[in-house]
Amino acid sequence: MDKIVRQFLQEVESRNQNEPEFMQAVTEVAETVIPYIVQHEIYYGQNILLRMVEPERVVSFRVPWIDDKEEIQVNRGYRIEMNSAIGPYKGGLRFHPSVNLSVLKFLAFEQVFKNSLTTLPMGGGKGGSDFNPKGKTDTEVMRFCQSFMTELFRHIGPNRDVPAGDIGVGSREIGYLFGQYKRLKNEFTGVLTGKGVSWGGSLIRPEATGYGVVYFTEEMLRHKGDGLKGKKVVISGSGNVAQYAAEKCLHLGATVLTMSDSSGFIHDPEGIDEAKLAYIMKLKNVQRGRIATYVEQYPNATFHAQKTPWGVPCDVALPCATQNELNGNDAKALVKNGCTCVGEGANMPSTPEAIEVFHKSKINYAPGKASNAGGVAVSGLEMAQNSLRYSWTREEVDAKLKGIMIDIHKSCLKYGDEAGFVNYVKGANIAGFVKVADAMLAQGVV
Repeated sequence: MDKIVRQFLQEVESRNQNEPEFMQAVTEVAETVIPYIVQHEIYYGQNILLRMVEPERVVSFRVPWIDDKEEIQVNRGYRIEMNSAIGPYKGGLRFHPSVNLSVLKFLAFEQVFKNSLTTLPMGGGKGGSDFNPKGKTDTEVMRFCQSFMTELFRHIGPNRDVPAGDIGVGSREIGYLFGQYKRLKNEFTGVLTGKGVSWGGSLIRPEATGYGVVYFTEEMLRHKGDGLKGKKVVISGSGNVAQYAAEKCLHLGATVLTMSDSSGFIHDPEGIDEAKLAYIMKLKNVQRGRIATYVEQYPNATFHAQKTPWGVPCDVALPCATQNELNGNDAKALVKNGCTCVGEGANMPSTPEAIEVFHKSKINYAPGKASNAGGVAVSGLEMAQNSLRYSWTREEVDAKLKGIMIDIHKSCLKYGDEAGFVNYVKGANIAGFVKVADAMLAQGVV
């Protein structure tokens, strides 16, 4: 079996050289899915996984725009349309200097499995640009978004490819992108999700990823006869996902000890309560400040520059910042300090070495494709509401989100239960694979 997996990975790597993030994602899936394929005749010999790792379409384009000094700037734009076997391509747009083909292909590949797990009819895609919105004026961001959409609009549509937000793409960017799409196409359709509630957006969408990871984490603990109430939680990040993960933890009776950004993390031993969280939300969302400012407002907390929070003793860890933020040594520190549950709010935040530590320690560990699927789940619900020209209440959307996360947990149990220990990586990968593979087989070699 090891030889079959190794041969497959060698073939994929030969086609995708110098793409470490993409190969990391493919390797994780291959190690759990290929043994399943070999054991099931319907998939064996069909090269299903080889077809899945090859994007159906890769679009790359130039994005010229003019800054406030009237100087011409040029960025690169991308859209990876990975797999449409179960529905139109669905996945976010990321604006960040780290964006390249490897990062976007890894995200698009993960999105295929994540979207499959939601049980909603959505394929997988991802896109973005190496443009950095930080430090830019609203006018500069608008000009960039309009230039970006002037090319992207040719490749997307409500029944073809439906982008959403991601890192660097919030409500401001979605608004500018949607406005330019409407201007170019002369039509009002649900082509983007994450829209404002007054113009086609869904209630709970901003909260969805953060709420979803906490709902999934609660299910992991419940499966062991426990829950989040009274638990100490460390969270990385202070953006959208981290903020609402913290909020839902507080709703369920947990104590949140940390949050972070690229400058370092804050540790509040008294706990980040609702008032403190409201301060962080204003700091990050309105003032666009740095997390270090928190300790000026709350002097009993400490700020740790250029460090991550994984050395703080806790019961539950929720990495909600970015990929590969939690390494093997971090994982060992978490386990040593009493952590029994890790739920990924970001995409692939744990390195392979960290995942190995979690599995050897037999603690609950949920990969992002399962635990952070809440965001795309509510994006799917937004698409449904747009098609119906109807809006559900906050309570209705939240209930549907919670139900989807519970169902994803059940799917992970179905394929990941190993004599009492649940291998959520294996469960999520196989559950996501089966639905997409069955659709691909039914549709022929296309």
